[in-house]
Amino acid sequence: MQLTRRRSGLTAASLLATASLLMAAQGAAGQEPTKFEAKLVGHAALPASTFVPPPTDAPSLFATSGKYTGPGNLRDDSLYSREGQTWLSDPDAPRKTGLFLPFTGQPIQGFSGIKTLGDGEFLVLIDNGFGNKANSPDAMLMALRVRPDFETGRVELIDTIFLSDPDGVVPFRIVTEATETRYLTGGDFDLEGIQPVGDLIWFGDEFGPYIFATDLEGRVVRFLETEVEGEIVKSPDHYSLSLPATPDGTVDFRVRRSRGFEGMAQTMDGRFLRPMFEAPLWDAETGDWERHEGRQFLRIIELDVETGSFTGNQWRYALEADGHNIGDFNMISDTLALVIERDGNEGDPRLACDGTVTPECFNAPAQFKRVYLVDFSQTDAEGTVAKLGYVDLLDIADPDGVALSGTIDGIFTFPFVTIEDVDLVDDRHIIVANDNNLPFSTGREIGTADNNEFILLEVADLLAPLR
Repeated sequence: MQLTRRRSGLTAASLLATASLLMAAQGAAGQEPTKFEAKLVGHAALPASTFVPPPTDAPSLFATSGKYTGPGNLRDDSLYSREGQTWLSDPDAPRKTGLFLPFTGQPIQGFSGIKTLGDGEFLVLIDNGFGNKANSPDAMLMALRVRPDFETGRVELIDTIFLSDPDGVVPFRIVTEATETRYLTGGDFDLEGIQPVGDLIWFGDEFGPYIFATDLEGRVVRFLETEVEGEIVKSPDHYSLSLPATPDGTVDFRVRRSRGFEGMAQTMDGRFLRPMFEAPLWDAETGDWERHEGRQFLRIIELDVETGSFTGNQWRYALEADGHNIGDFNMISDTLALVIERDGNEGDPRLACDGTVTPECFNAPAQFKRVYLVDFSQTDAEGTVAKLGYVDLLDIADPDGVALSGTIDGIFTFPFVTIEDVDLVDDRHIIVANDNNLPFSTGREIGTADNNEFILLEVADLLAPLR
């Protein structure tokens, strides 16, 4: 299998010329980034109930999945016995998703990273499984080559790459430690970033957080811990940490659980990776999550893939509000990048509960789902990248009725709790996709588990610096 990457043909002169147009549109420095129009020109969906059999050499553990998603994460082998419920339900009015656990086979769900390969193909990454380390040991980690067909609205699965560690490169005990194949699972990693570089595929993880590379068959060949300013930073799920022996003991970590790397871009020459944390790091001096001038910020660090060492270069991404997260991050030129920033809500706000909360309305509808264009060549003294503009994923024009669903009065929304995929298609279009959290999200249709949706957006004005 050969993976290809899109390369930029931009010149410094063209970038400067078109960037000036954006700056003029913004007005004075320090003002809010400009909102640009997005038009829906393609919509395709992979059904939530899409499963694949595990490899023939995989342990029998993986013949079924979701066995540890019940109370206390205790094993439950009774297939299709527990209906999924959205994480954002009101306790007094739970919203069910219509899918029942445990499943037969491995679910194709939860796209948490994307890379444009060209010719209509994309490399996507499966999330850790069912949401956390404890409930996902029977969920296999995999990457997929897919081709959304925006004419038919279907998504073709071209290739499945199951990740494994047959040579024992991962230094800690994994779920399948005692097997020869050593397939990786959601009990080992929560993968959120993916970048093909040459004959390797690099992955960014939330649990450690860690970064590792596999060959094109998914076998781990390199493994790295995360270094920030000369310090190895850890989350409570880092392999070296454990609960203290006494209740008054302490565990030292700076990364909030499941808030390691959410996006991981690569430079256009493929020499460097730029992982971005999903949430601020802990600041022991202030006793709070890191912030600057009152705003929480996310660190972006840099890894030299040739040497396997962190360069020490850092940038900051300022969040629009405390508690926001990023969903994905891809460089689209030497200086420009796309970043998804989102809240933790789901559901079209036009279908929100009005007064009384019931299972037939969205009790916590989406309010903030954006794709920002940011500029690494424009930073403040602290290295905060400039936000040049954005498109609002809750306000997408659909004048031609392209959407499979989700359009009301000509306006389409992408109201999922976790929107975790964005990349450039060409100098006028971007692709966006969701992590559907199977079977724990119903952001599109009440009572129905979310599909994996891909949308093609025409955002010519936002991408003006590329032309």
